[in-house]
Amino acid sequence: MKQKRYFPNLNGIRCIAALLVVFHHLEQAKHAFGIANVYEEPIIQHAGRLGVGLFFVLSGFLITYLLLDERGRFGNVDAKKFYLRRIFRIWPIYFLIIALSFLVFPHLDLFYFPGTNEKLQAHTWERLTLLMLVLPNYAFVLYDLPYWCAQTWSIGVEEQFYYLWPWLIKYPKKRIFTVVIFLAVTVLLLFTGIHFLDAPQETNKAIITTFLGQFRIQTMALGGLCAWLVYNNKTSFLNIIFRKDLQVVVYSLLLILFFSGIHFTGFLEVYAVFFAFFVLNVSCNPKSILSLENPVMSHLGKISYGLYIYHVFVIVFIINALKMYFPAISGTSYEIVIYSLTLLLSVGIASLSYTYFEKPLLAYKDKRFGR
Repeated sequence: MKQKRYFPNLNGIRCIAALLVVFHHLEQAKHAFGIANVYEEPIIQHAGRLGVGLFFVLSGFLITYLLLDERGRFGNVDAKKFYLRRIFRIWPIYFLIIALSFLVFPHLDLFYFPGTNEKLQAHTWERLTLLMLVLPNYAFVLYDLPYWCAQTWSIGVEEQFYYLWPWLIKYPKKRIFTVVIFLAVTVLLLFTGIHFLDAPQETNKAIITTFLGQFRIQTMALGGLCAWLVYNNKTSFLNIIFRKDLQVVVYSLLLILFFSGIHFTGFLEVYAVFFAFFVLNVSCNPKSILSLENPVMSHLGKISYGLYIYHVFVIVFIINALKMYFPAISGTSYEIVIYSLTLLLSVGIASLSYTYFEKPLLAYKDKRFGR
């Protein structure tokens, strides 16, 4: 029986992914408020999508390895325990931000966001029903979401990945059947929502395009492929991936592409391949040229889920607070203040949430259902 494996640098990866999303949303919110911003810059436009893509690759890698390891140790995958572990990790603060976004933030001036109150007047119950079913990506593309919880669309994609993946590992001989059923249910849900929305054809096309652009199961599957390579010790392939000279070339190319603002579209995202290479090396390669093991990145990675969920309402709060109480701040001083406060307050709230809300639930989850 294989020993459980520890992967270093995972919190560092989570830290990088979360910060990319924070920077994207900060400039996006400034843009929505009509404040001087650089949101139109390609590097900022795509930072959020790339951050989420990095999260997806890492999630696919870790979840797949854990499932393969469980099957290898015990001869089976306990789907019930798998789902209970995910519920305890994801649902508490997911439902917290949904509740705050519909019951609290709309009624407080400090959380005002342009156009949100008007948006909440239409399709209220349809939107809430999808959110309660943990289908926020469907709610997002069909009815849009209040800005404070719009980032939860990616939670829906991850959850749907979790609905599919354990069964592929548990019943490998039925993979095609499982995937077909999964895709059929996905299509049925989307087109049922479109039918009841009864929107113009152009709107329906935009909904489908947006949904497909966000439904990045293939990105998580790529992370899963990396886990399969590691679990099965495919050294002939991994030894090539782990070469130092190749690391230098790949990381240099990644930085050039990222800072040039070049973006790729298509079923298999090009950046996801870079992220898979990155995840494999920093987590599994003893000769990785990069190390993300330091106290700051480790802490930010540990609280990254809360940081991802909470930072949006923090940004909105800070913009409104500065406008109301410190209207004279502008220019470079404004940028320093808003970025500093966003990071400090987001990290502070996420740290408190992790310590006093998430961590006790995680401890119970680990005790009852395992890691």
